[in-house]
Amino acid sequence: MRIKLIEELPMATSAELYQLNWVIEQLLADPRRLVQARAQLHTGQQIRYLSWNDGKLRPARVVGMHGDHVAVLDPAYSKAFKVHYAAIHTEPADTSTERGAASAEMELTKPSPPPEVPGRVDFRVGNRVTFTDKNLQHRVGLIVRVNQRTATLDCDGQQWRVGFELLRHLVDV
Repeated sequence: MRIKLIEELPMATSAELYQLNWVIEQLLADPRRLVQARAQLHTGQQIRYLSWNDGKLRPARVVGMHGDHVAVLDPAYSKAFKVHYAAIHTEPADTSTERGAASAEMELTKPSPPPEVPGRVDFRVGNRVTFTDKNLQHRVGLIVRVNQRTATLDCDGQQWRVGFELLRHLVDV
């Protein structure tokens, strides 16, 4: 972002700041951005996120993905909470600028393993699972039948046949 523009923001009127906020919110809510961000993330991945409290990048681990938010586990807080996709940084920290980094920061530079693709043996009748449909809607359902290549789910009274590679076990956070 241009430094000159940032320096001029305190002199903007409230109406201009509100308009800028609206434009930013519209850009962040674009489904293409969400799909692009989700494609780079998987459960268990080490990431950094921009903390809203102090404006600093903090290390965390992805524990779930929901709609337009990611559930992360920050070791400093010892509990999981939701962070917007736009606050996630997946690229490793630049170690040349931070020589005295903590062990959690050093862990971020290691590449994380690719996610395992679940198969038929990973699911049973009665399991609660989650998946994202073609409209990017997050669905939760109960497996009522295990077929050869798909599972039949009951999602709020609707029947869905979903491939095993698209299913994730429901993790309560």
